Amino acid sequence: MGNLQWAGFDLSRRKLVMGILNVTPDSFSDGGEFFSPDNAIAAGVAMLAAGADILDIGGESTRPNATPVSPEQESARILPVIRALAAAGGAKISVDTRTAATMEAALNAGATIINDVSGLKHDPAASALIADRGCPVILMHMRGTPQTMACHAQYANLIEDMLAELTATRDTALAAGIKPEAIALDPGIGFAKTGAQNLEILRAIPRFTALGHPLLIGLSRKKFLGDLTGEKDPAKRLPASLAAGLYALAQGAHILRVHDVPETVQGAKIWTELTEPSPPCAKGV
Repeated sequence: MGNLQWAGFDLSRRKLVMGILNVTPDSFSDGGEFFSPDNAIAAGVAMLAAGADILDIGGESTRPNATPVSPEQESARILPVIRALAAAGGAKISVDTRTAATMEAALNAGATIINDVSGLKHDPAASALIADRGCPVILMHMRGTPQTMACHAQYANLIEDMLAELTATRDTALAAGIKPEAIALDPGIGFAKTGAQNLEILRAIPRFTALGHPLLIGLSRKKFLGDLTGEKDPAKRLPASLAAGLYALAQGAHILRVHDVPETVQGAKIWTELTEPSPPCAKGV
């Protein structure tokens, strides 16, 4: 993997688990579960205790056909949670937002990472803000918006087209003054992709890591896993999520963005133990 550093983590030494904390009433899997700030804060504390490296806090659902919310609404949902978890200490907080005003408010409240599903395309002010603040950023591949993305899952060559588009997104960020070492990439599983295309992306992870940035994979509980297994309830897709997530790690992904933190931390720990070279035995032992 080489000496790959990002957001204060040495990714040449270990993989990361990012816990999903949706402070929304309408997210596809856990909408409403953490809509109360008290519930969200308690869930964040529990994720950290279970071994989450990063908490990804969002106040706007980006599931297919989700209703957009104003930056004021979004900030009102997430800022009390970010402030409380940042004040508690030990939390590295990412804010899941497409809007520069929300990014700025979240950074001021204690977040340190920006996770933008639009790849900085939604808000023209986002790139300059991130460059000015010097914070790490995750750039995701998506076509269209949550309302229209299903119509854009048509590619001449899926992997080649995605690589070209992600590279262009990265280069635009660099041109805006964002440092290359601040950038992580996300192929956007399920965002303007069909189930079959999601599988093709997972098999092609080495092509994406070859771009030279940490790679985040977010597939937890997603619909294509339900289609493959016949499990209609997203909350019951943990086995499928773990299997696909560990496969992604084996292909070279660096960060898993998940709902089920304790189980993923355990699985990743055993996977790491089994795949890392064993230390040589001491002489005479």
